[in-house]
Amino acid sequence: VHLAESGGGLVQAGDSLTLSCAVSGGTIGAFAMAWLRRAPGKEEEFVAAIHWTLGHTYYPNSVRGRFTIAKDNDKNMATLQMNNLQPEDTAVYYCAAGLGGLGVPDKEKYEHWGQGTQVTVSS
Repeated sequence: VHLAESGGGLVQAGDSLTLSCAVSGGTIGAFAMAWLRRAPGKEEEFVAAIHWTLGHTYYPNSVRGRFTIAKDNDKNMATLQMNNLQPEDTAVYYCAAGLGGLGVPDKEKYEHWGQGTQVTVSS
């Protein structure tokens, strides 16, 4: 299974951005999907996750109400809609897939990871 993120870039505070994660070599319908971000000097953080079939989602307080994760089974793709972006959202964002997963913020539950896409938010 291969994951390829896209959609990162440089935006201003308050802007929106949508990240995409294309899945190949597997069917996204069988996977829980998640997004994790890493920023220099900060602890890495799961920003969203979704159950493999029930649609239950997880968001930390830092992004709840601003970020939305979704799975598109027809396109075999996951997305992360990010609204009202702030400078503290600047990070490399990684997509992850876990077979039959519950969509929880636990790295051990995800077997497949993308290479990451940079999101930079200027103030």
